[in-house]
Amino acid sequence: MRTLMTAIAAWLLASAAGATPAENDAAMMKLATERGCMACHTLQPAAPRADGLPPIAPAWRDVSIKYRNDPRAHETLTRTVLDGSNPAGRHWVGKVSPANMPPQAGTVSADEARMLVNWLLVLVP
Repeated sequence: MRTLMTAIAAWLLASAAGATPAENDAAMMKLATERGCMACHTLQPAAPRADGLPPIAPAWRDVSIKYRNDPRAHETLTRTVLDGSNPAGRHWVGKVSPANMPPQAGTVSADEARMLVNWLLVLVP
């Protein structure tokens, strides 16, 4: 919880220091791209793939909508980023491919995961 508060405080300080929402979006997209998130995820819902299969992973706007009223969303999604997901417990069945999300703890730090989750949860008001 303390680290989450630190990440939120850092984001608030960056915002207060003059970072516009567009600059914050650009910084988060850069981080997501550098950490490989964009290999599977998209910002907006994607059109069906050329092979007719569903997208590999949910679009972040869809994740934002699904979790926006969940009080445990920050914790749940941060754990998913760091530890991966279990395909047997999938709640995106039929909307994305049945592959699980592999753990990203070796690629994304806990603080980066929290910042990305905080950002994606406010993509849709």
